[in-house]
Amino acid sequence: GLSLLLLPLALLAAPARAGGGTAAAAAEEVQIEVLHLPEACSPKSKKGDLLNAHYDGFLASDGSKFYCSRTQNEGHPKWFVLGVGQVIKGLDIAMMNMCPGEKRKVTIPPSLAYGQQGYAQGKIPPNATLIFEIELYAVNKGPRSVEAFNQIDKDGDKKLSELEVSQYLKEEFARDGKKRHPSAHDEILTDIFKKNDHDGDGFISAKEYNVYQHDEL
Repeated sequence: GLSLLLLPLALLAAPARAGGGTAAAAAEEVQIEVLHLPEACSPKSKKGDLLNAHYDGFLASDGSKFYCSRTQNEGHPKWFVLGVGQVIKGLDIAMMNMCPGEKRKVTIPPSLAYGQQGYAQGKIPPNATLIFEIELYAVNKGPRSVEAFNQIDKDGDKKLSELEVSQYLKEEFARDGKKRHPSAHDEILTDIFKKNDHDGDGFISAKEYNVYQHDEL
């Protein structure tokens, strides 16, 4: 719904400041062991998807657990967008091409986790290799996906006008059936353009809207 443009996303972990290497080289450094693969594997996760998962984190050095998502947020699985730095780089790599219901055990080197500085708040020492056991529950189109942009961009000119976004809001309001104050539509429309129309030209360009995959548009 409105989350396509307004969804607030909480971080799973502090972003790592690891550098260097190409994506291909980095991918080789993450060890992935598939613990369970369901017969039906669709859709597979890709950059920009909104994922829902539980995961446990361990230090490879002694096997001690430093994080368990099931003990956070009343045990609800975590939501995050894949491949955009909301989690450490190693997890962004490790959870690509994963399907709902799949379980993985992944080993992430320090360069793709918290590096030389570690993460004291998370009880992760410097130069720590991390192990995560991950269970993926859902793969959804992310809030800034190409598909979402094209759905709103009725005339296909690669930019969103106020009329197009207004029409989209009306359709979403009608779809969810919730009662709203008559002024809600205009307030949300104004807020969307305030937060997304960075150059103030009255349109939300593909680049302004699609912070994750605008190069694919």
